[in-house]
Amino acid sequence: MTNNRVPVSKVSVKKLPVKSVLVCGLSDGLLNKRLLKATIISFSVAFSAISMLSVTGCQSTGAQPIQASNYSVLDATKNREKKDPKEIARIRTTLAGQYIRKNQLDAATRQLNLAFESYRRYAPAYDMMGVLLQQDGSPTNLKKAEKYFKKAIRIDRNFTRAHNNYGVYLSLMKRYKEAARELEIAGSTLGYEGRVAALENLGKTYLKLNNDKAAMNAFVRALETSPNSMVARMELVDLLIKVERVQQARSLFEEVKSLLGNRPLNPRLMLQGAKISHALGDTQGQQQYAGELLAT
Repeated sequence: MTNNRVPVSKVSVKKLPVKSVLVCGLSDGLLNKRLLKATIISFSVAFSAISMLSVTGCQSTGAQPIQASNYSVLDATKNREKKDPKEIARIRTTLAGQYIRKNQLDAATRQLNLAFESYRRYAPAYDMMGVLLQQDGSPTNLKKAEKYFKKAIRIDRNFTRAHNNYGVYLSLMKRYKEAARELEIAGSTLGYEGRVAALENLGKTYLKLNNDKAAMNAFVRALETSPNSMVARMELVDLLIKVERVQQARSLFEEVKSLLGNRPLNPRLMLQGAKISHALGDTQGQQQYAGELLAT
């Protein structure tokens, strides 16, 4: 399953003031310091309108557009015997990823079959086929998808993207304990381009397991890795409200509003604002957020 991101303009955000943020349920206070450090970093971020995303929205095909000057499908077909079979598999897999992004699943399947034909132990091709079958969504293909993810990991146990995508798949199938193991691998791999999303997904998976402490830890790690993580901030606001750490929840909530600038709040944020205002006895604020929520 792929990410379809809406292009937006870059928003410059001024340095945020230091806030004393306490995370409930963590004995040694280490995560409190990490969260505080993350919240005071100055940054400039581009982001889309925030929504309540499911875990299944963060799979990666890792497919970057192939430049025509670098590669021609026709040339590869004519000169196949002159090319490295693994390189052919890589190119076919990249093309398949581009087709998947366009939801052209039949064309993607043909490219992946050619990749397998060229080099049968190319792990990214198996991972890509798993993503393709999951995106199709039919019961038969959902069942088939798992064997491709597992095959990719068997071929290359250090293939982080396959661990992430398999974790997303397992979460979709409601196999949350297994999903957490795979997402933990992806979220712990330094240098992995999808690490923040993996940590966000890990936190959401722990929420499904009713493990709020582990979820909070994962979201703090995501925020530490990328101070721009809106998902982590919003999830932490809900968790802090839940344990009645209202002042700390308000601090993070105000940071989210600062990041948004002039952008309107989405319904989830309006609800959070109403809850925080209610807990603080701010009747006017509660009525304002509630009115905005009802108007959506």
